[in-house]
Parts: sequence; C-alpha cells; structure tokens
Amino acid sequence: MHPRRPDGFDGLGYRSGARDEQGFGGAFPARSFSSASDLSHWVTTPPDIPGSRNLHWGEKSPPYGVPAPSTPLEGPAEEPFPRGGGGGGGSVPGQSSEQLNRFAGFGIGLASLFTENVLAHPCIVLRRQCQVNYHARHYHLTPFTVINIMYSFNKTQGPRALWKGMGSTFIVQGVTLGAEGIISEFTPLPREISHKWNPKQIGEHLLLKSLTYIVAMPFYSASLIETVQSEIIRDNTGILECIKEGIGRVIGLGVPHSKRLLPLLSLVFPTVLHGVLHYIISSVIQKIVLLILKRKTYNSHLAESTSPVQSMLDAYFPELIANFAASLCSDVILYPLETVLHRLHIQGTRTIIDNTDLGYEVLPINTQYEGMRDCINTIRQEEGMLGFYKGFGAVVIQYTLHAAVLQITKIIYSTLLQNSV
Repeated sequence: MHPRRPDGFDGLGYRSGARDEQGFGGAFPARSFSSASDLSHWVTTPPDIPGSRNLHWGEKSPPYGVPAPSTPLEGPAEEPFPRGGGGGGGSVPGQSSEQLNRFAGFGIGLASLFTENVLAHPCIVLRRQCQVNYHARHYHLTPFTVINIMYSFNKTQGPRALWKGMGSTFIVQGVTLGAEGIISEFTPLPREISHKWNPKQIGEHLLLKSLTYIVAMPFYSASLIETVQSEIIRDNTGILECIKEGIGRVIGLGVPHSKRLLPLLSLVFPTVLHGVLHYIISSVIQKIVLLILKRKTYNSHLAESTSPVQSMLDAYFPELIANFAASLCSDVILYPLETVLHRLHIQGTRTIIDNTDLGYEVLPINTQYEGMRDCINTIRQEEGMLGFYKGFGAVVIQYTLHAAVLQITKIIYSTLLQNSV
C-alpha cells in the first residue's frame, strides 16, 4: 500500500526542491514547488465561505498558488444570490420572512386596536347606559341578559343604536394624546418614566396625566352623552359635535342644561381620581404580567430548543397579553368608581336613554346628586352594593371577545409563519 503523500516529503518542504534561504530572514525557510500541477492530485482547495477573503457571490477560491482572476464586483448574472451555502445563502428567504414578520406584527396590533375600539363599542354603549340608569330593576350582571337586551335594541332601533358615539370616543383619545404631548413639551413634566426613577419623577409624571385628564374632561362628558343618548330621539349629529359640545360645556354655551348640572370644577376630582388610578393599576399589572411571561419564555428557551415560529410569537404576544390583562383588571377594579363618575357627568344634561329593562321605550335622567360622596351613599342605599356593578355583563362580553380575537390572530399568525419557514 503506497503512501498518499509524494516522495521526499519531510514535513517542511520537498527534498528535491530548492529552499528559499531568504524567506522570513532565514528563520523559517519558505517552501518552493517544482510544479503546481504535480500537486493538484493531493492539494485541495478550501471550501468557499461567503464573506471570507472579500469574495463576492458567485466567485470561487482560486487553486493554491494560482492568482485570482480579475472579475467585476458583481457575480454571474444567472445566479446573483445562490440559495445554497451558509451564512447569507438564505438572504432572500430571510428577507421575505422578516417582511412577513413585520407585516404580521402590524396586523396583530391593528386587530387588537380594532377589537378594543370598534368590535367592543356595543358593549361600551350598553355598559354606560346601564350605569347611568338608576331606574333599572335588571342590573345585567351576566352576559346572557346583556346579549338579550342588545338584540332587542338592534331589532327596534337598528344597528346604529349599538355603535352610536364611536367617532366621539376616537376624538377623546386624540384630544388626550394631543394634550399630553403639548403639556409635556411646554413644561418639565416627563411623559415617560426612566428606569432610574425616583418619587419626584413619578409625581411629576402623574401630575402630567392629571392635567391631561382635566383638559379632556369636557370632551369626555360630550362623548358620554353621545354614547348613552337614545337613538329614537337623537338627531343626526356630525362627527365634530363632540368638540363643539365640549367647548360649549367649558364656556357655558350650547345645548341648554338644567339647574342640576354639576359644574366642571366639582367633576375634576372624580375624573382625575378615576383616570390616575386606572393608569396606575394598568401600568403595574402590565409590568407584572410582562415580567412573568418573559421569565417563562426564558426558562422554556433554556429547557429546550424553541422553534423559529415560537420565537417570533414570543416577540409580539407577551405585550398584547399584558395590555389585555392590564385593561381587564383596571376596568373590573374601578367599575364602581366608573359608575359614580358617569352618573355625575350625565346629571343635568337632559339626556334621554333607552330602557335597559325592556329593550324599547326611553327614560329621562333626573338625578339630583350633590357630589361624589352623595352619589355613592345614594346608590348604596337605594340600589344596594350591586348597583355599582350595573351592566357588568357587558364587560365580560367585551373581554371575552377581545381574548377570542387575540387567540384567532395568534393561530393565523402561526399558520403564516409555518408556511413561510
């Protein structure tokens, strides 16, 4: 059996070949080859690694000792981006996967926003009508009675009865965001809290939120009236009617109100209290849920390898789940305070609402609360503790629908990713 190496191989050079005595100053003699073709049967070219030796796509490493031919920077036209190989060989699928990932992330956020503000609006309408209806004998604490009364409203008044005032809710959100941005620009109050927070920074941030709620308060009152006003006697108001009514509430002009109308100054405390508490509870719950989900995801990654699909899901859904849990907990905890707040805002506005007991007819709002404390005591004495939770079944339907949309979106997103991987 003959050896695979050529004769005369001594490990440093070839005995038959001359040695370069000047290579590296003679310390390490350089090897010289008699013929490159004689070595082609046992000298192999190392594999091409994209990015090594400044190669471009489509180039091959020249054989050892043969100078590389001068080629243009571009590779061959027939295969500019080869699919095989490592590293950048999968750039085209990687780019398409990244584009799909971004598109899916945008779609998930849009679906969540659509659910919160459009699909859930009928639940918000009925929930507010039940909260301000002190005449009601049926409290609608379960979703079954809520579905029945929503069907009755849709049958007698049409679909518009369940989506009334939706445009004004977007206006209130826009006014809130705009007011917060303007106040933060012209004052030193921080809009965001840094990781190295201190009590002073938190106090200034909550002060910014309080001022924002005060600015948006008259428009919130106008939006509340649009969502609870019965469609039977409601005129076809424009989308900017909420702004007109809000400004009129501030300067004392516009639609005439009764003497029972509470001044805006008496509504500042309950409005700011509800808004700040809602923000604090939502922020705390969101941080806790995100921390739990990230730790769970991290432990699962350490325990076993995670598929690319699951990794992409972990990049989007923890935040959506945290927002869902934060909104749910804050709405449930502050539901009694929200009932009191809505009754104070609606008092004296000569609003006529639907009869939530029958599903037809209308009822006037003729409350005479002197303030927040009187409203709480009156509800507890005349309607009981469950009176604070009138219309709570609409909250159950609202967040059940939201959870279902999130789950359906997750299934669709997983299917798209699996087909693209």
